[in-house]
Amino acid sequence: MKFISWNVNGLRAILKKDFMTVFNQQNADFFCIQETKLQEGQVELNLPGYVQYWNYADKKGYSGTAIFAKTPAQNVHYGINKPELDHEGRAITLEYPQFFLVTCYTPNSQAKLKRLPFRLEWEIAFQEYLQSLNRQKPVILCGDLNVAHENIDLKNWKTNRHNAGFSDEERQKMTTLLTTGFTDSFRYLHPAETGIYSWWSYRFHARENNAGWRIDYFITSNKLQDKIAAADILTKIYGSDHCPILLQLDL
Repeated sequence: MKFISWNVNGLRAILKKDFMTVFNQQNADFFCIQETKLQEGQVELNLPGYVQYWNYADKKGYSGTAIFAKTPAQNVHYGINKPELDHEGRAITLEYPQFFLVTCYTPNSQAKLKRLPFRLEWEIAFQEYLQSLNRQKPVILCGDLNVAHENIDLKNWKTNRHNAGFSDEERQKMTTLLTTGFTDSFRYLHPAETGIYSWWSYRFHARENNAGWRIDYFITSNKLQDKIAAADILTKIYGSDHCPILLQLDL
């Protein structure tokens, strides 16, 4: 079973590039996207064989997530059961007999960590939500989680300490998640691999110089560890400041 996740940084913009070519070439069972920057009705995608699930932010042109699935879900849930946090279209959950699939666009803490309190409030609520799902059946979480967990997950870690995405607080939240029954699938299969990133700034020729961050993840319940057949970062695919990531499970 093949899963793709991609922060497209504006679906309308990437549709003018090679999004549909990538989508068709990947032929995934589930194709999850983040940062759609859309309101309902602003695009109409023709995706034969796929059911489309969308979560829009209240604010126009901001945030937003979607999942395109070959198999209709038994149940679908938008948000994380926290009305005060669920105005930005950041999460979608699909339920299937064997698992829950969750796509997420985690809030960015922003410059000088000015949104870190909101981010940490989100982290607490989101992890509680994931644990509630995990008590029922295994979870597959994907998306732009806006944190580089370890030093090897970004090129310039020494100069980025305490910056958004690499603050001690954000990294600790990821550690907490992984120690409460979840697996970072890429690190599970590639525990020491360096120089593999999923996001690059548009400034300073960052992608050309591979000065990137690994902030996009497939995280699974530990119960699925022995089902992980592949977990890759598709660094040769362009169109966004992020590249897609891939998970293959033997289910």
